[in-house]
Amino acid sequence: MTLTELRYIIAIARERHFGRAAEACFVSQPTLSVAVRKLEDELGVTLFERSPSEVAVTTLGRKIVVQAQRVLEEVDVITRLAAQGQDDLVGPLRLGAIYTVGPYLLPHLIPLLHQRAPQMPLQIEENYTAVLSERLKEGKLDAIIISLPYAVSGILTEALYEEPFVVLLPKQHPLEQTETVRTGMLAQEEV
Repeated sequence: MTLTELRYIIAIARERHFGRAAEACFVSQPTLSVAVRKLEDELGVTLFERSPSEVAVTTLGRKIVVQAQRVLEEVDVITRLAAQGQDDLVGPLRLGAIYTVGPYLLPHLIPLLHQRAPQMPLQIEENYTAVLSERLKEGKLDAIIISLPYAVSGILTEALYEEPFVVLLPKQHPLEQTETVRTGMLAQEEV
């Protein structure tokens, strides 16, 4: 079984015609037919019911075509990984950011990334911290930009910047003369 044969059966399932599938694969119809017959013989199953006007995928053939698509997708992943292994800044960077940070930080970050790595496609996803964290753990995102604190085992956390917050108080407020106002000191205040 070869990757080429898998491409052929996917094309036949999509086109439902050997001639059109051969054309889509840039091979002659006899070449495609021989390869598919060889694969069917190797597997000991019939993948396609052939008629003069159309080709129908058998029930088992449909399952095998789905698996063939998965195999080719995984081959693409391996190929991309190999390309990235040669240059870490070539493969896509899948970046997640929380809604409150994305609009402010990303317009500054994107030009810097493009300048540093012009060949690296950037895929951005904005979402909530919990969703981004889960997608990071699943390997669906490469990095996320969220608010601290964030401590999850096995995930490196780096502060990008610190954002000072200030408390604005009216004159004559009891905390007006306080040098540092802590969060707990505001707990009893009306908002």
